[in-house]
Amino acid sequence: RCPVASPQALEDQYSPSRWSPRLDRDTIIDAHFAVMAAGTERARASAHTSLHVPYGKGDGEKLDIYFPTDHSGTFPVLVYIHGGYWQCLSKDDSGFAAPPLVSQGVAVVAVGYDIAPKGHMDSMVQQVRRSLVFLVEQYPRIRGIYLCGHSAGAHLAAMVLFTDWTEFQVVPDIKGTVLVSGVYDLEPILHTYVNDALNMSREVAQRNSPMRHVTPEVPAACEVIVAVAQHDSPEFRRQSQEYSQALRAAGWSVSLLDLAGVDHFDVIEKLSEDSYILTQVGRRVVPRW
Repeated sequence: RCPVASPQALEDQYSPSRWSPRLDRDTIIDAHFAVMAAGTERARASAHTSLHVPYGKGDGEKLDIYFPTDHSGTFPVLVYIHGGYWQCLSKDDSGFAAPPLVSQGVAVVAVGYDIAPKGHMDSMVQQVRRSLVFLVEQYPRIRGIYLCGHSAGAHLAAMVLFTDWTEFQVVPDIKGTVLVSGVYDLEPILHTYVNDALNMSREVAQRNSPMRHVTPEVPAACEVIVAVAQHDSPEFRRQSQEYSQALRAAGWSVSLLDLAGVDHFDVIEKLSEDSYILTQVGRRVVPRW
């Protein structure tokens, strides 16, 4: 249950830009968008890519694929699911982490999904699930799928972990998941500005809250890393701690990573740096990262 009392306090807790010691709230969001876009531009210029690959019929249902330098054999794939509170950013800003990965033999896939207000929470979750089914069916040389999501993307990645794949008739081989500064219980944000575009009911929020769907059916070798930034808000930090505890209690292999010296934005931006601790931990989870 959300312990935050007043509506204004709740708004503050779920406004990540208020908590960074680096920049003021407007500047940091603009800077974040610029860093992600510039990093993606560099990645597209340097890697062998297939861009805007449709995985469904909808306008937003497209993938960007960054192939490993040597993709003659089989290769693992890291599927990156972008943040932006389910209402901004896109796959076109999501290739920034590809260069250090493709050079190590890992493919990177940036998933596009229909953001709000066009997209609804149920459909976003289904789109990300269908993108994985498409990858498995179209690229038989994939050897293991690893998910990485930031903020809203961490929520979507967590929802993927608890998918009943029988309706899709394909079971993606998800071997590891890195969830960065995510929201795992959507109920608190019903009462904030975040829900203005999402227009979620309580039922929709509950149905799409990973915290409510932790199951003990543990995938054989799926390791989960729940990462949170030192300068995330207390509510974001609480959500990460409680979600990792719930996974652990259900028997999942999970690590909680509390990352010092970073905020909600550079916690993911630094993934393009070899020396960053999250990049180092990622190498342990994703072979050849």
